[in-house]
Amino acid sequence: MRIDAYMQVNQLYNANKTKKGKKANQSGSRDSLEISSFGNAYQTAKQAVSQSPDVRQEKIQEIQAQMASGSYKVSIEDVADKMADMLLS
Repeated sequence: MRIDAYMQVNQLYNANKTKKGKKANQSGSRDSLEISSFGNAYQTAKQAVSQSPDVRQEKIQEIQAQMASGSYKVSIEDVADKMADMLLS
């Protein structure tokens, strides 16, 4: 085995390593991030929604009370509209 060939190959690998290191140090630029006003508004709205309950308990209790008393009435037109929306969507 020739040692001089090994040394030349080793120098090539070391030369590549130092070049990469110099480029990284010379760069000096920094990444930055700016969030638009729409992004800020979206984030605020998303937080508000996540903090609100999924179910409006007072609305459910109102409808349950109406059903228990027999005064809960549903319009046939409202039912037809909802069914048409479900079928056509």
